Amino acid sequence: MILHLYFARRFALSLTVITAVLGALVMLVNLIDETRRFAEYGVNLMARLGLSLLNLPETLNQILPLIMILGTVSLFISLARSSEMVVTRASGRSAMRALIAPVMVAALIGVFATTMLGPIVAATAKRYAALSSDYRAGGISALSVSEDGLWLRQGGETGQTVIRAGRSNADASVLFDVTFVAYSPDGGPARRIEAASAALGNGAWSLRLAKVWPLTAGLNPEANAVEHETLELPSTLTLDRIRESLGTPTGVSIWEMPDFIAQLEQAGFSARKHQVWLQAQLARPLFLIAMVLVAAAFTMRHTRFGGTGTAVLSAVLLGFSLYFIRSFAQILGENGQIPVLLSAWAAPIAAIWLGLGLLLRAEDG
Repeated sequence: MILHLYFARRFALSLTVITAVLGALVMLVNLIDETRRFAEYGVNLMARLGLSLLNLPETLNQILPLIMILGTVSLFISLARSSEMVVTRASGRSAMRALIAPVMVAALIGVFATTMLGPIVAATAKRYAALSSDYRAGGISALSVSEDGLWLRQGGETGQTVIRAGRSNADASVLFDVTFVAYSPDGGPARRIEAASAALGNGAWSLRLAKVWPLTAGLNPEANAVEHETLELPSTLTLDRIRESLGTPTGVSIWEMPDFIAQLEQAGFSARKHQVWLQAQLARPLFLIAMVLVAAAFTMRHTRFGGTGTAVLSAVLLGFSLYFIRSFAQILGENGQIPVLLSAWAAPIAAIWLGLGLLLRAEDG
């Protein structure tokens, strides 16, 4: 038990150091990227630094498999150079037993990343998206999905417009059972429009079976209402902006994802991408364990055998290959070419078996 705790502590220390180093590099790259991205919008240094900090958890969350590989490599190379691994094996401990502590640490980190880091990433990603929209366009557009349907906001020199729709088609280009409430620049309501459908075209909404109520003070809205077979309304929204506002699955906490998937499907959107993401998050601890096994298979050897650099490079390249295969499987799952469960769980399970196979071959020939 004492030896397992020692290995676990050394492994946690290696992961902490590597996370700190990579985090500093990520912050520097993010700051440069935010400076380039918002140079034309007059965003000051502190605001760009805040955006970089908000983007840091998501980036670290994405490179967590790489951190796990490098941490494992650092642990076993240091143990090999100090001959601690030789002593461990001489005492009767097999390589597989020496891996129990790092595997347990990887599993705990995987559970932490899924249950706690994921919600943190969701919160920071939402805040980052909101601030980016504010800096770029004054916050003129936003989209949210709730039990009441879809809610959008657009704005311009003539004021803000709030849009509610009961549902939409798959790509959000056509809204059904839609209501527009326009506000004047001073903040007061100007008019209300209800339509059977609204299709977003090039710079305008095309409404069908629309009815317009003026909300000007002193007028009777119903008496002055006007019905239109078709009606064109200028819009500052685009389909790309709406999809960006809907966000990626990382913008939703794993605890809220099942309800969000149900709301997406109720609103008419395809939730397959979010379903794949949810299953991939649940399978994440297995994938991190696989990274530890793969890295250990190349580095649990004494340095006097030579070829340490080649072994490290092989471990990193194989880890990247497994990450690519996992990402490719998820893309296939999002496109509906393979089942959701297969796209999320097949790669981590196969990677674990590969790591075990490499370890057994290295240890037992």
